[in-house]
Amino acid sequence: MGRRAFLAGLSGLVVSGCVSTPEPAAPKRVEAAPKPAVPPMYYAMPDEQFPIPEVDITQLERRFWRQEVDYPSAEKPGTLIVDTPGKYLYHVKAGNRAMRYGIGVGRDGFSWAGRAIMAYRRKWPRWTPPDEMVARKPSLEPYSIANGGMDPGLLNPLGARSLYIHLNGKDTLYRIHGTPETWSIGKAVSSGCIRLINQDVIHLHDQVRDGSPIVVIPDPKMKHLLVA
Repeated sequence: MGRRAFLAGLSGLVVSGCVSTPEPAAPKRVEAAPKPAVPPMYYAMPDEQFPIPEVDITQLERRFWRQEVDYPSAEKPGTLIVDTPGKYLYHVKAGNRAMRYGIGVGRDGFSWAGRAIMAYRRKWPRWTPPDEMVARKPSLEPYSIANGGMDPGLLNPLGARSLYIHLNGKDTLYRIHGTPETWSIGKAVSSGCIRLINQDVIHLHDQVRDGSPIVVIPDPKMKHLLVA
């Protein structure tokens, strides 16, 4: 074999054997993150008047889960403290502790702040929008005060429980109530007052007592909504 032919053959080996394009690597398999386990406090509640489904825990940030926390406060045990800007509700306990709940705040929830009394509570309440609301939104007429309000149930805006806030013996129209909309906890939402997921508002309802003091801390960013 001539030198030229030998070199040509050698170059062919280099091209075809040493620097050939490798087979494409198989795509890496990305394992889906495991769904977090639902804590027992957020299990379904099938024995309620209207059975409540399990909380979709993927929609609820861990910091908004119900938990007992350190909470130094000058307020006496039993007081409710609504931290509107922080999106928490505290039920003060002895020993500088409190049960903390995550909340969502609707437009009406920004409209009042100060000290008042949680006058009474209701299980599976009826919802009766004020006449002013009905005037703004005529589609609510079937649920007006004159028509007896909306029947209780999972679709009722007040959810499984509602706490009614009075000041100087008068209804402030300010409510702490339940919601099935887990995604809304920790957020400023379009309607309503102070909302907790239904499992949490049931727990709060069973712990608090009628006549308990309540302190609502205003959100300085929403001061234009406050009613004097």
